[in-house]
Amino acid sequence: MPLPRLRSLPVWQQDGLIALATWLIGFLVYATGVHRLVTAYDHAPLGVRLLELTALCGLELLRRRAPLALLLATAVLAADIALGPSLPVLIVYTDFLYAATLYGSRRTSRVMIGLAAFSVVGVLAAVLVLAREWRTAVPAAVGVLPFVITPVWWAANVRQQRDVAETERANAGQLAKIAELDRRAAVAAERGRMARDLHDVIAGHLSAIAIQSEAALSLPDPKLARAVLESVRENSVSALEEMRAMIGLLKAEGAAAETTAPARLADLAKLVESARASGLEVHVESTVDSRRPLPAAVDLTAYRIAQEALTNAVKHAPGGRVDVAVHRLGDVLAVEVRNDVRRPLPAAGDGTGLLNMRERAGAVGGELTAGPAGDGWLVRAELPLAR
Repeated sequence: MPLPRLRSLPVWQQDGLIALATWLIGFLVYATGVHRLVTAYDHAPLGVRLLELTALCGLELLRRRAPLALLLATAVLAADIALGPSLPVLIVYTDFLYAATLYGSRRTSRVMIGLAAFSVVGVLAAVLVLAREWRTAVPAAVGVLPFVITPVWWAANVRQQRDVAETERANAGQLAKIAELDRRAAVAAERGRMARDLHDVIAGHLSAIAIQSEAALSLPDPKLARAVLESVRENSVSALEEMRAMIGLLKAEGAAAETTAPARLADLAKLVESARASGLEVHVESTVDSRRPLPAAVDLTAYRIAQEALTNAVKHAPGGRVDVAVHRLGDVLAVEVRNDVRRPLPAAGDGTGLLNMRERAGAVGGELTAGPAGDGWLVRAELPLAR
């Protein structure tokens, strides 16, 4: 049977085949008298030798249960040695040494290695004490090598390779889990970014449309109503264009995909114009020098924060005064949006806009605060220009 197919069998079948094979080989050795070529003084009856061999091969079914199997096999070996050492029994016994080292606990494996080394020294010392000459002691110690040292050493190497393979598999499993967690985190981050962009791009336009359309319905002058409706149309068209741009980005594949230029503080005038069309009195103060370009991420973040703050002012403080200040203070870009009139909210929000602003500021290493300031409401962001 091929070795890969043998390994695919259940453990008890593998051990059963090993026991049967060793018994057949041992029987042939006894039947042909080959064992007498090694141990010429073996005069024990063949039936006794076969009984020892059968008992030892039967214990092969327990070979993976170290040290129980090894202890029982040692008892059979002791009986064999008492009758005169027999080659087949010695050979089968080496498999128990191998199995105890390979399948036993780590402590058992270490004990087996120590006993194997001690056995050589012990045999050498015993023969020296009994025979009192090196010519007898050294061959006796060397004779222990193939029966004790070799199987233990071989099993220790196999076990080490198996442990290394198991460690590598465990590490590979951990790496796969980490990669999956990273993938999920990346997907979650991308979804969060898309949600923020969608909210920032669309919410402002829709809020302006809602407020302006409501104002148009209440205006008695058709000319004023028409002007407001034109602003509504402009916001609607802008919202559609930006929505198409976002959809295009989502559908785009590869680096050659067409993309639109990201929003920047240079586009702040358009935001202010839209907010004024919604009825706000907006004043802008900026000390940002266009000749000293801002980092792209900071530029976009500052624009989105100003956009969301103006959108909130349109929704919650319609008709009020809003002051927008953008200053470059050393290595920090400060963005402030303050509305002087703080009224009860006409409609409860879910806080998404404020959360998005904080997340955007945190993404570039900045901080954002928002809350009451005097008789108004203040949103302030400090964004580092170098990280």
